[in-house]
Amino acid sequence: MFFAKIPRHTRQNAITEGDLECILTRNCEGTEQLRYILRKRRNIMTDRKRRRTSDRGNRRRSAKVKSRKQRKQNKGRMIFCIAMEMIVVLILVLVVGWNYGMGMQLVEWIEQMRKPVVKELDISGINSPYAVLMQVRGGRVIGEISGDQQMYPASMTKIMTTIVAIENLKDLDQEITLTNEMFEGLYEQDATQAGFQPGETVRAIDLLYGVMLPSGAECCIALADTISGSEADFVALMNEKAAKLGMSGTNFCDTTGLHDANHYSTAKDIAVLLKYALRNDTFRKIIESPYHSTPATNIHPDGITFYSTMFKNLSDTVVTDGQIMGGKTGYTGEAGHCLASFAEIDGTEYILVTGGASGTGIPHINDALTVYNRLGAATQALNEGK
Repeated sequence: MFFAKIPRHTRQNAITEGDLECILTRNCEGTEQLRYILRKRRNIMTDRKRRRTSDRGNRRRSAKVKSRKQRKQNKGRMIFCIAMEMIVVLILVLVVGWNYGMGMQLVEWIEQMRKPVVKELDISGINSPYAVLMQVRGGRVIGEISGDQQMYPASMTKIMTTIVAIENLKDLDQEITLTNEMFEGLYEQDATQAGFQPGETVRAIDLLYGVMLPSGAECCIALADTISGSEADFVALMNEKAAKLGMSGTNFCDTTGLHDANHYSTAKDIAVLLKYALRNDTFRKIIESPYHSTPATNIHPDGITFYSTMFKNLSDTVVTDGQIMGGKTGYTGEAGHCLASFAEIDGTEYILVTGGASGTGIPHINDALTVYNRLGAATQALNEGK
């Protein structure tokens, strides 16, 4: 029998499957059985490789699916935990609030949230060419007339003067002595004054009442000089606060609102300002006061009693389904009659700012009565239809 010579492998490499097939083919030509065995072996190896590849793919897909399920479960647990924490915090707030005598306020707040509110009101037909009616909670404007148009704010400026002073005074009982310099120019400009005199020493809180109730210009200057050293520097604080509140249509030149062509605002900006100021308890107490009496001073042994320029022109603060709570008037020849007020209608607070009213009498006060009565009637109709 003849045997083919197997080539010598110099590096002692193992005989590969290809080599074996070549050898067998050359030595066993015509032997189909051997070829069948080899093909079968190759098919078996190929199937094993395919199964291994498929198994790895299945394991990867299974791991991905498991990972997605785990993430969903973790997200669900996190949402559940947050919801439970919020419920616990709410319960604690209710319990603590009730224990501190706030129970009725909380009940009223929840009840108020359930009440329907007027979302839009026609305020046309009033004397003022500029007007904005705004909900205190949320700041939603529900009625306006040229609310973004530039106007002169007159003494509504003193809302900003007062809130900036409150926020910068360390002690409201601090005693301040008014100097002659603080009165310079006020008489010439016919500025309204509260009644303090040069050389008089008064408390800061009395000056704040003097700014808001009788619209005293000397009180504005005294507070500005005490806090900032000059009225100009205090006005810079006022404009800084206006910018922070988003009052983009406003520029202040003085603390009093005396006319200046570059001293302007809008009805909407003043509404935004009043909404902010009402969050301060001291400011709210001042603006809601019909009058204020100071203690004895070195010049007024019996003190001075101030009266609100708004309340003294209101024979009755009651309006349909509510009441006018407070406000600040203003007037110059260029600004016309102005009023920034707020009222509570059916348990919800609203701000009304009007400006530019002309004529004699109290057209700005009449506008407030007209709008608030109209709002109260709309609220009643809404409640009856719910």
